[in-house]
Amino acid sequence: METAISVEHLNKIYKLYDRQRDRVRDALGLTKKQLYHEHYALKDVSLSVKQGETVGIIGTNGSGKSTLLKIITGVLTPSSGSVSINGRISALLELGAGFNMEFTGIENIYLNGTMTGFSKAEIDSKLEDILDFADIGDFAYQQVKTYSSGMFVRLAFAVAINIDPEILIVDEALSVGDVFFQNKCYHKFEEFRKAGKTILFVSHDLSSISKYCDRVVLLDRGRKIAEGVPKEIIDMYKKVLVHQLDQDPSDRKESLNRNRDVGEGKKRWQDRMSLNPSFDSYGNGLADIIDFCCIDNSGQITNTVIKGDSFSIRVKCLFHERISEPIIAVSFKNRMGVEITGTNTMFEKVDTGEPVENDILTATFTQDMSLQGGEYLISLGLVGYRNGEFTVYHRMYDIFSINCISSRDTTGYYDMGMETTVEKSRYTGEN
Repeated sequence: METAISVEHLNKIYKLYDRQRDRVRDALGLTKKQLYHEHYALKDVSLSVKQGETVGIIGTNGSGKSTLLKIITGVLTPSSGSVSINGRISALLELGAGFNMEFTGIENIYLNGTMTGFSKAEIDSKLEDILDFADIGDFAYQQVKTYSSGMFVRLAFAVAINIDPEILIVDEALSVGDVFFQNKCYHKFEEFRKAGKTILFVSHDLSSISKYCDRVVLLDRGRKIAEGVPKEIIDMYKKVLVHQLDQDPSDRKESLNRNRDVGEGKKRWQDRMSLNPSFDSYGNGLADIIDFCCIDNSGQITNTVIKGDSFSIRVKCLFHERISEPIIAVSFKNRMGVEITGTNTMFEKVDTGEPVENDILTATFTQDMSLQGGEYLISLGLVGYRNGEFTVYHRMYDIFSINCISSRDTTGYYDMGMETTVEKSRYTGEN
């Protein structure tokens, strides 16, 4: 199998200045002193993509994913290293790339097609397919600057995918658009794969990475730290997210032992998770949620759970005075903020007693992951009834997310685990 993309020892270095005047002095050669420090957006990155492969690139923000794609597509120039491309590339990087905002959608189709190397006659022959795929109606004849982000990406993707590229490169573009458009795009991915085309794409959607990729590359702080089959690399990525990739196995005893409490002065569970920096928190201060986490079926603290696996959400509460029968709660919402499911110690008929000052209660909610693949927002609550009135001691809304990784989804919010059989017979006139 021939190589479609070859990247050898790629480096991309940016000069970072503490002061703008230092940048000017350096550019004009007014000093021999180095006034900047170097930042490696990419450092000695090498990879090879075979023709017909679908390869995903994952990593935290700032790991160099988009920089790598921009160098491969020629948008950026590397500081050193080489890139070799064997085939015609179509790239969908960021909204606006290659589009003239003053042109109509139709004019931009011809503009992008011409830039890719197509003649007007060739674009004419593909125009109907592009417009059908984009499905933006009469907006195709309006200036692109009037488009919503959803319409913009529909047209951009329709152009990129219908000009018959040999290599398709996509950077997070599919996170925009409704589920029907995303489904159409992934169906096109499947058509491309069957036709022997090459796909390279960056995504934070680990479910898509798991489902569609033959191989995955993991970047961290500009370096390629691993590549391989999706499940193994996604597991490594989970460790990167919680800064545990290089941790000695003996240091993981706490996370592997679900029943061991985190004592005073030790690292909190939540410190090993990715949290929402703008979550909402409030309460009357009589008790506090002081720690929490999600634990997968291997005992690892993580934001990622494999569909079908057992996992737990653990919540630790500290009481500042006597409270009778406090209720500890957890809820799941989708990206639109719709509450999907949830429970609490009262629903589960768990007796929380009457904790007093400095008492700690730790609730562990364990269940199988039966939600469809996707990302869900988690909210935590510590409430109860005080003098007959419903009282909020502490609530934390959308404090973290859980990413459910799935290679098989059904419809709706849940997979009900149906067993499906089909029987075949022939019509005889007596059926």
